[in-house]
Amino acid sequence: MKPRITLLTLGVDDLEKAVRFYRDGLGLKTEGIVGAEFEHGAVAFFELQAGLKLALWPRASLAHDAGLAVGSRSSTEFSIGHNVSSKREVDAVMDQAKRSGALIVKPAQDTFWGGYAGYFQDRDGHLWEVAWNPQWTVQD
Repeated sequence: MKPRITLLTLGVDDLEKAVRFYRDGLGLKTEGIVGAEFEHGAVAFFELQAGLKLALWPRASLAHDAGLAVGSRSSTEFSIGHNVSSKREVDAVMDQAKRSGALIVKPAQDTFWGGYAGYFQDRDGHLWEVAWNPQWTVQD
């Protein structure tokens, strides 16, 4: 398989609330909810970086599309890593997430691998790691 990941989809319980969190709280760009005219079609897309988007889709719609039953949530099976260019930026993003209604599950701190990172959960329990890694260069 040649890696061509272009879309990360998060199943959410309340699409409108989730859109407000990511758009208004975290400042991600979106055209808003589209596809509401179709059964199981309402979804919101956010530009993350060149060639990569984030989709928010109701959990019931995602389960229906995949042919699976809606399961219980688990925050420890998947995380999204957001890498930034400094410790100060980690703190700023964590603060922004908290002000937007995120739950800080691990405050930012020095890591065993020489970086600085913390974790928050969005309103649906999705786990985000905000990290500064001195080994990586982050381009804006």
